[in-house]
Amino acid sequence: QVQLVESGGGLVQAGGSLRLSCAASGRTFSSYVMGWFRQAPGKEREFGATISRTGGIRRYADSVKGRFTISRDNAKNTVYLQMNSLKPEDTAVYYCAASTRYAPISLSDYDHWGRGTQVTVSS
Repeated sequence: QVQLVESGGGLVQAGGSLRLSCAASGRTFSSYVMGWFRQAPGKEREFGATISRTGGIRRYADSVKGRFTISRDNAKNTVYLQMNSLKPEDTAVYYCAASTRYAPISLSDYDHWGRGTQVTVSS
């Protein structure tokens, strides 16, 4: 079992930046593919970014590609999401998640979830 705790959310103006962190405890962090997801009010949770166990493969949703960067530090059991050029439509609760699958695709492929951190982007 792994426990995930997100931090780093907050209120930022459009065009600004935030860096989210997700600290993991429990089972070996490096054995998980990690992902970031977000859920805006009244909308379904959606995929944001994912990173492979060693960090060599990263994948992004089209909506964040070129603006967000996912990274991980296996020595610190932490995954990060650097968010630049933020837009009001990025406002959401951001969740990190862990998957034991080799190539998770859908939300249901992720086994463990954090409780989320709120990101609000003002115009």
